[in-house]
Amino acid sequence: MLPLFITLIFCGTMLYAAISDLLFMKISNIACLFLALSFILLAPLAGLPLQTIMLHLAVGAITLAICFGLFMLNAMGGGDAKLIAATAIWTGFSFSLGQYLLISAIAGGILTLCILLMRKIINRDKIKNITFLYRLSDPAKGIPYGIALAIAGLWVFPLLSITDKF
Repeated sequence: MLPLFITLIFCGTMLYAAISDLLFMKISNIACLFLALSFILLAPLAGLPLQTIMLHLAVGAITLAICFGLFMLNAMGGGDAKLIAATAIWTGFSFSLGQYLLISAIAGGILTLCILLMRKIINRDKIKNITFLYRLSDPAKGIPYGIALAIAGLWVFPLLSITDKF
């Protein structure tokens, strides 16, 4: 039952973040906090030792500090920074963290190219009634990078130390 619960929480939160960012260009603080707190509650139940849990939390804190710096430089959105940090808590300092960051970059690059292409070819007047597409097609808006972060999170989920006992 615990593996199902862990899967639903992690994957469900990733999907929620992606859909929310696509539709509203916003990743909820509650979703990021839920993801982080869920790890803290579920890790001991999954058999992770306290020292490992503390290392995972340290990685999350370091990641949050780095991402907050990038946010202050206007290089990333605040929701993206918090989602990366919350996910880093789940990965810890491991191969899965490197994979998560690499896949996020690749998926984000592809996503960015697709949206920039869409912005070049789409007639915005024809999609005024489709709010999220209209917002997405606005050249003044950013890229909903939460989609790429969620894709990467789902990709590395089977590699997470909390899923080792599945």
